[in-house]
Amino acid sequence: MPFALLLLGVAVFAQGTSEFMLSGLVPDIARDLGVSVPSAGALTSAFAVGMAAGAPLMAWLARRWSRRGALLGFLAVFLAVHVVGAVTDSFGVLVVTRVVGALASAGFLAVALVTAVRMVLPEAKGRATSTLLGGITVACVVGVPAGALLGQLWGWRAAFWAVALLPLPAVVAVVWSVPGGAADSERSALRGELRSLRSPRLRLTLLLGALVNGATFCSFTYLAPLVTRVTGLESGWVPVVLALFGAGSFVGVGVGGRLADRRAAAVLFRGGGALFLGWGAFALGAGTPAVTLGLVLVQGALSFGVGSTLISQALYAAPGAPTLAGGFATAAFNVGAALGPWLGGTAIGAGLGYRSPLWVSAVLVAVALVTAGSAHGLAARRNERAAGGRARASSSA
Repeated sequence: MPFALLLLGVAVFAQGTSEFMLSGLVPDIARDLGVSVPSAGALTSAFAVGMAAGAPLMAWLARRWSRRGALLGFLAVFLAVHVVGAVTDSFGVLVVTRVVGALASAGFLAVALVTAVRMVLPEAKGRATSTLLGGITVACVVGVPAGALLGQLWGWRAAFWAVALLPLPAVVAVVWSVPGGAADSERSALRGELRSLRSPRLRLTLLLGALVNGATFCSFTYLAPLVTRVTGLESGWVPVVLALFGAGSFVGVGVGGRLADRRAAAVLFRGGGALFLGWGAFALGAGTPAVTLGLVLVQGALSFGVGSTLISQALYAAPGAPTLAGGFATAAFNVGAALGPWLGGTAIGAGLGYRSPLWVSAVLVAVALVTAGSAHGLAARRNERAAGGRARASSSA
C-alpha cells in the first residue's frame, strides 16, 4: 500500500477516536452535565447523524475543491469544534459540536476514500479501504481506551482536549502527501454518477451496512455500564474492555480487507452468521467476566471484518460513481451508527437492563442476514429462469 495512504489513516485515527471515545465517557458526561445515561449516549447518535447527513453533501461540495484543500479544511473544523466541546458547560452546545464535527469527519472520509482507491489498482479496492479504515481500528485499540483513562484521571474534558490535538500531525501529513489537484477533474459527470447510484446491488449493500453497523454501535456505546453494572468489574476495567474490542476490530479489518476482493460472499454470510451467534452468546453470558472479555474481542473482529467488507463492496457496486460512492457508503454506515445507540438507549430506558443492547444487536444482524439471503435467492432464481430461457431458445433454433 502507498505510504500516503497510511498517512490518510492518521487523520482517520483522530476522527475515529472522537467518534468512539464516548463509550468510555458516557457515565461521566451524564453526571457532569446533569443528564441521563441514555441521553449522554445519544451524543454518539448525534455524531452519526452528522456523518450520515453530511457525507453525500460534503462529497458533492468537495468536488469543487482540491483534495488537499478539502482535507485540510475538514480537519481545521474538526479541531475547532473539539476545543469548544472541551470548554462548554451546556449539553446542547456539546450536541451541536458533535454534529458539526461529524460533518467535517464525513467530508474528510468521503474525500479520503476516493483518494485511497485511486492510489491502488482497481482490483485492490478492498485492501485500500481496509488500510484507510485501519485508522479507526487503531483508534479503538489506542485512542478510545486512552480517552477513557484520561476521563478517569482528569475528567472527560481532558479527552476532548487530547482529540483536539490529534489532527495536528495529520495536517502535516496531508500537506506533504496528498496531491493538490482537483478532487475530481470530471465534474461534469455528476449526473452520470447519480444515475449509477440507482444500482440494486448498491442499495442492498448500503442497507446491509447500516444494519451491521447499527448492531456494532448499539452494543459498543453502552459497553462501559455493561462492564460495571452487569459483568461486575471495576471501572478501571473499562479501558481494558475497550482496548480488547479495538484489538479485535484491528484484526477484523485486516483479515476482511484481504478477503473482500476475492471472497466477499463468504465473509458476509459466514462472518455475519458468527456475528449473530456472538451477540446472543454475549447477552446470555455478560454476567461472567471471562465471557465478556473473550466475546468483546471476538465481536470486535467480526463486526469490523464484515463492516469493512461491505464498504469495499459498495465501492465495487458503483464503479461509475467514484466521488459519491464513498460518501453514500459513509452515510449508510452512520445511519446504522445513529440508529444503534438510539435503539439500545430505548431498550435501557424501557427498563430492559444493560444486556438489552446486545439482544438488539443480535436482532439487527439477523435482519441483515435474512435480507441478504432473500436477495441472493431472488438473484439465483432470476439467473435460473434466464438460463432456462436461453436453453429453450437454443433448442428451438
